[in-house]
Amino acid sequence: MKIKYLLVAAVLIMSMQSCVVLSTKKYKAMLTQRDSLFTRNSSLEAQIAQLQADTARLHREIAGLKGNIEDQKGSLAALKASYDALNGRYDALNNNLTSTNSKVNQLSSDLQKREKRLKEVEDILRKRDEATNALKDKLQKALLGFQQNGLSVDIRNGKVYVSLTDKLLFPSGSIVIDERGKAALKQLAVVMNKEADINMAVEGHTDDKRIRNLGQIKDNWDLSVLRATSVTRYLTEVEKIDPKRLTATGKSEYQPIDPANTDDARTKNRRIEIVLSPKLDELYNLITK
Repeated sequence: MKIKYLLVAAVLIMSMQSCVVLSTKKYKAMLTQRDSLFTRNSSLEAQIAQLQADTARLHREIAGLKGNIEDQKGSLAALKASYDALNGRYDALNNNLTSTNSKVNQLSSDLQKREKRLKEVEDILRKRDEATNALKDKLQKALLGFQQNGLSVDIRNGKVYVSLTDKLLFPSGSIVIDERGKAALKQLAVVMNKEADINMAVEGHTDDKRIRNLGQIKDNWDLSVLRATSVTRYLTEVEKIDPKRLTATGKSEYQPIDPANTDDARTKNRRIEIVLSPKLDELYNLITK
């Protein structure tokens, strides 16, 4: 509106300055100029109004953007806090993972060592079983003629047991080996002198009847020990088996083969058992590593 008033004032001034009566042509030119100025003024006013509207809109948008920026700053702060927390957890998890990997590697190494040792033990036990079966076969062939007279060869718990009834070795109530017993022990010694890595335990066993009138032999303990000692002396002194390989023990009546209260059971229980076991130094050393 100010521009409009200024234009009108300019026209009036120009009219007042020209005291001379204007010609029709100049008058029309002035009217045309006035109309042009009014038209331009209207255009400028429209542009100003649009600029003012745009300015107001931009102010609103700027205010909205400022609010949005503040919101984004808040979100960014929250995300940073979450990131820091997650980063802390990641570091902790990474440390745990490193520790776990170290433990897994150690356990894997230990497992490989144990598997290797297990295989070595299994190989030794397999060889022992093969040797035990081979020894049993040799003894059965060597003692074949005595198996009808109360001698048996079998395997128990990885050991070879040669069982000889008392009637094959001793007269009744005696600790002196008779000729049939010596013949059986001689055949056993032939095999054992070729098997230097086999230890021998000579065990004396009795039945559960109490001993009476046997002079120096007081009870079944004495009888079982003295008979085991007699067999051990014969094998070492006569058949020349290395004494370091033998032990002699008495079991009395307390490890019967047949616990029945019959004469047949008591006959089975009165026996000498020679327990043959391979030296297990290699296995012992492996286990105690």
